[in-house]
Amino acid sequence: MFLKLYAIALPVFFAMDMVWLGLVAKNFYRAQIGSLMKPDVNWVAAIIFYLLFIVGLVAFVISPAVARGSWTHAVLFGALFGLICYATYDLTNLAVAKDWPLLVTIVDLAWGAALAASVSGISYVIAKKLGL
Repeated sequence: MFLKLYAIALPVFFAMDMVWLGLVAKNFYRAQIGSLMKPDVNWVAAIIFYLLFIVGLVAFVISPAVARGSWTHAVLFGALFGLICYATYDLTNLAVAKDWPLLVTIVDLAWGAALAASVSGISYVIAKKLGL
């Protein structure tokens, strides 16, 4: 079951985050932290993040939601998981990085919560439609 849920959640997460990073917030991040950004993305690091984040989302949020038969569990705990994970990065940067913008932290925390809630809810619905 875990691998099936993982196979559902990963492309949903990737598609949503690529739209966010590539279209919606691209100029925002460049304006806020452009001087800190590398010219090229380290895709190995990015892929490892995606793979690990989805492991956590499936293990701690989506699988329990499917077992309970509760889409609200998926959405609410997805939001909490995303908030905590993104807070780890952003609040650490806010604490130790010189000139890290508070606005980036606020936007990232909101995005992490919204993204994980959405991915969890969508993955739950797909899993239920597939009879998982």
